[in-house]
Amino acid sequence: MAKYRKLGRTSSQRKALLRNQVTQLLYHGKIVTTEAKAKEIRRITEHLITLAVREKDNFETVTVTAKVARKDKDGKRIKEVVDGKKVDVFDEVQKEIKKDLPSKLHARRQMYKVLYTLKDVPAEGKGRKKNTKTVDVADKLFNDIAPKYASRNGGYTRIIKIGPRKGDAAMEVLIELV
Repeated sequence: MAKYRKLGRTSSQRKALLRNQVTQLLYHGKIVTTEAKAKEIRRITEHLITLAVREKDNFETVTVTAKVARKDKDGKRIKEVVDGKKVDVFDEVQKEIKKDLPSKLHARRQMYKVLYTLKDVPAEGKGRKKNTKTVDVADKLFNDIAPKYASRNGGYTRIIKIGPRKGDAAMEVLIELV
């Protein structure tokens, strides 16, 4: 008996399909798919959420000094003449950053093995590359999803049967985060 469902695909196609659907489930919160795919997606998603819950507080805040270019009211860099050359003017700024501890870094890298990076396109700019943002789904897992499930021991997803699909009568389900 196999340890996972083959879904009628080669291993590379199956891996790509599951990675895509897990990423979309974590980003949107729910997706509609077939029952067999949903059961496989559930296994992977529950594991990723468990990793995030376990490692969500494993970081330290570090104060760093950074040089930032001084800008005018229009957002352009201010330049100063030094020895006959125009040079940018820099200010030193103190910033606090979160630095992952080794176990959280390992968990983040395990997540990157499964999750795809997403591009978030604003509604008014459809079809344009301008104003697109790269979404880090692993960051969303640690910051948004893990605190929500901190007191819960498993069972992070719910599968609701919708009914047979019109074309091939495959059972369609809605899989969502609880």
